[in-house]
Amino acid sequence: MVVFAQVVEQGSLSAAARHVGLSRAVVSYHIKKLESQLDVKLLNRSTRSISLTDVGSEYYKRCKVIAEQASQANLQIENLKKEPMGLLKITCPVNAGLQMIVPALNEFKNIYSKIELEVLLTDDVVNIMQEGIDLAIRGAPLPDSGLQAKKLTTLETCLCGSPDYFKRHGRPTKPTDLDNHEWVIYKLASGILELRKANRSYSVKLKGGISTNNAAARTAFIVGGHGLGRIPTYDARPRIQAGTLESVLDDYSLKKIELYGVFPPGSGGSKKLRVLLDFLMEYFSKENNQGLAT
Repeated sequence: MVVFAQVVEQGSLSAAARHVGLSRAVVSYHIKKLESQLDVKLLNRSTRSISLTDVGSEYYKRCKVIAEQASQANLQIENLKKEPMGLLKITCPVNAGLQMIVPALNEFKNIYSKIELEVLLTDDVVNIMQEGIDLAIRGAPLPDSGLQAKKLTTLETCLCGSPDYFKRHGRPTKPTDLDNHEWVIYKLASGILELRKANRSYSVKLKGGISTNNAAARTAFIVGGHGLGRIPTYDARPRIQAGTLESVLDDYSLKKIELYGVFPPGSGGSKKLRVLLDFLMEYFSKENNQGLAT
């Protein structure tokens, strides 16, 4: 009944299989067995989609309640244990993951040795409900998704280019100069750069010969002298110190990145997820005090 409820909620046998940690064949067997025992057809299945029969729709309402009760029972047992344990599946962007999240998880694992971690680094926005993800690290909350979110930290950004680029194109000294410059365009962000100073704001439409959906590639292209770019300060600082990047227009403020932990509704009561969220917030707070976000 729990597997049946997951098939309905995930929208396919394959997605349900990933969510509950079973093979697609086993999930299919459970559905067939259930239909055989009840002597009714619960699902209309085709090669591309599934849909509920009228009987299946009524049956799902009961199964959903049972599945939720089973989940809450497991959660209660988990929270009664003195030490949090179990698997946490985490997804985060590649560059932020390697530079920020993985170092944090290294320390977290040293403290909570019985919590298993499965870390998926991808710049794609993963459907955390379908993929069975416990926590997604994202640069913005998803207010209309039905998911829950907790702010972890705020990251400063800066405008950078390479010394070689500035030798060839000159250094911008005011926002209007930016219209004449090449940009390395990050496809997951807005194509408009917003700058502020005092009570005035400026907008610059970005154009350039290179675009990418990967933050690490964006930084590499900027270091390579192919254009300007707005990047997180934590990414820029070591390159500025090494002399491979230079920041410009530092007296103007740029849009900050709000980093959130996003998780499925109801899972915030999980002890292992709570300790991870609390740890990340404390970790980034300490890092910020040492200069990570500024």
